Amino acid sequence: MAELVGNLLVGQSGGPTAVINSSIAGVVSEALNHSCIEEIYGGLNGVLGILNEEFIDLASESQQTIRGLRYTPGAALGTCRYKLKKQADFDRVIEVFKAHNIRYFFYAGGNDSQDTADKISKLAQEQGWEMRVIGVPKTIDNDLVSTDHCPGYGSVIKHISTIVRELSCDHQAMGQGDLVSILEVMGRSAGWIAAGAALAKRRDHPHDPPHIILLPEVPFDNDKFLEDVRRVLKREKFCLVVVGEGLVDKDGNYVATAEGTDAFGHAQLGGAGEFLASLVDQGIPGVKSRAVKLGIAQRAAAVGASKADSDEAFMAGQAAVKAAVAGENDKCVILVRGDTEQYSCETALVPLSEIANGVKMLPKEWINEDGISMNFQFHRYALPLIQGEVQVPFENGLPAFVKLDKVTVEKLLQTYEI
Repeated sequence: MAELVGNLLVGQSGGPTAVINSSIAGVVSEALNHSCIEEIYGGLNGVLGILNEEFIDLASESQQTIRGLRYTPGAALGTCRYKLKKQADFDRVIEVFKAHNIRYFFYAGGNDSQDTADKISKLAQEQGWEMRVIGVPKTIDNDLVSTDHCPGYGSVIKHISTIVRELSCDHQAMGQGDLVSILEVMGRSAGWIAAGAALAKRRDHPHDPPHIILLPEVPFDNDKFLEDVRRVLKREKFCLVVVGEGLVDKDGNYVATAEGTDAFGHAQLGGAGEFLASLVDQGIPGVKSRAVKLGIAQRAAAVGASKADSDEAFMAGQAAVKAAVAGENDKCVILVRGDTEQYSCETALVPLSEIANGVKMLPKEWINEDGISMNFQFHRYALPLIQGEVQVPFENGLPAFVKLDKVTVEKLLQTYEI
């Protein structure tokens, strides 16, 4: 295949994570190895940055800063949840790409983001603009289809499992068989994050918290929940519950939602923990309930992030560039678990359309018959993903995260009205 010469653009979309910047570092580091890539641009705030022609020159950043992205959480390029709504939006994207000779486009994000990348790729082909589009997987929800797991997931479940152990130390001191603590975590349609809290249990201590894990995959029943709580309190000084925000009842309705929807039409979730606390207050007299909602604090927790997760995020960014230079297009990088006893991971590619808008549910066979705990199959799956610690440098007692200089690229087109 003939070499494609031109500029590279990378963007980020959706919720930030502890390791999405590591993928950007992988893209930039690998792009510098290929002479066919002339300029390396970052799009600010996802597709909004493309529509507004807001690019920065990533090649001008110091190598120290690029390396620092590997321990810096968030989304260094900025992100968005904007949905390309009309044909004019898509036409504008291609117009901007042509103006800046963008021949390589990489988009780090979840299923909605990869749907956007897929549509952009197909429109470029229709308009005869030769360009290679590769998606880079990202989501703490771990619900992208085809990939074994997603960059961001290992770090968030390591963080949550650590919090569970810390809460356990607190509650062991405070509880007298009358304390119910509820930790609400993210997870819209799949219970991967809540399930990850099971890693807090020590192998030889089956009664360690979390004592109850509530998943979107298991329809919620008020009476069963209260009975499960009573049973734990008869045995323990406290009961620690972890609940996914997407918990649903037997009719498939969320037990708690906030008002409104996001740009992609998804219900705004939150409040499952408070809902459970109110059930405990009403149903078990004499028991104190406390609900803690981690919210966005959980997704970009970098101190204690998983080294395995960060390394794989970097590898995914590298793999995207290698694939595009080799001629691949309209694909998304996935992570593939090695078929060996000792954990290993490599990358592969699948069509973007295979990733777009799909949801990978937590396998039912990994949930114990009680519906509130995870079995050895889940532990075997998840434990390798939290291994090792990202070494974050500290300055004056606080983490010294890096910031991009963000040298702007000159705009070449007229302003676009969004």
